[in-house]
Amino acid sequence: MNKSDIRIVFMGTPKIASDILSALSNNGFNVVLGICQPDKPVGRKKIITAPPVKEKLTELGIPCYQPSSLKNDEAYETISSYSPDIIVTCAYGKILPGSVLGIPKFGCLNVHASLLPLKRGSAPIQRAIMDGDEVTGITIMKMDEGLDTGDIISTVEVPVDVNVHTEELFGIMGEAGAKLLLDTIMPYVNGETELVKQDDSKATYCPPIAAEEGEIDWNSSAFMIHKKIHALSTWPGAYTVYGGKKLKIYDSSLVEDDTLQGQPGEVVKAHKKDLWIMTGEGILAVNVLQTEGGKRLNAIDCAHNFRAGQRLG
Repeated sequence: MNKSDIRIVFMGTPKIASDILSALSNNGFNVVLGICQPDKPVGRKKIITAPPVKEKLTELGIPCYQPSSLKNDEAYETISSYSPDIIVTCAYGKILPGSVLGIPKFGCLNVHASLLPLKRGSAPIQRAIMDGDEVTGITIMKMDEGLDTGDIISTVEVPVDVNVHTEELFGIMGEAGAKLLLDTIMPYVNGETELVKQDDSKATYCPPIAAEEGEIDWNSSAFMIHKKIHALSTWPGAYTVYGGKKLKIYDSSLVEDDTLQGQPGEVVKAHKKDLWIMTGEGILAVNVLQTEGGKRLNAIDCAHNFRAGQRLG
């Protein structure tokens, strides 16, 4: 069976999924239908916006289907009408019901952004950064009706740089996932792949990011606060309180200096480009910040507004 003969229905919604979709289409696989979440209001003005996968489908000339639910006859009949050999999913946003899982000849493959069974769930990339992981990865699994519980087909490790932001890691993971999927599909279809059951006893779960998780606890270590800032820089933004107002921090770096002393949350240096804050363990340099109602600024433009001895939080 040639890859051009394999009829694929692709299901995904965000940018990382559109990268996977592009790789399939650009490398000769026959994507006959794309499925993504419905358009949603975005931003303060609540502008109705198409998800990245829909935009990519339009660019590629592939039909797009945006059902509000997969648990009805219409969804089942629509997907079935395209006679898929495989359904490939990546960050679609909903669990596939058994009726849909049973449609394709070779089953449904999911490109998941963690090394399963670790970090099952909807926010594995953000949580890999937030948890301070040194390594994460991509797993391609054959889906079942559980939440990321299917048999593992292939994996690849991806290092997590100490200073990487979520948006950057999404891009890296998209490239890694696309390559792994391209290397996996044909051996899988040809029966050359040994599937491995997940060890449920080692499973961990990562829930969606909640806005309140952005609050900074200055009693934590500089390293863990730094990782939180980078994990949440796209949304919702890590924040503290300064002068009775919310102060968001979008970029930071770790400081190697054991000569300065202070309490957690205390400004220990505010000079030229340096805005350094003491934590429960070590010092954190704040590089990009935004006061409530203000503009996003680099520390070099606003460090002079702070004074050593002031407290955040």
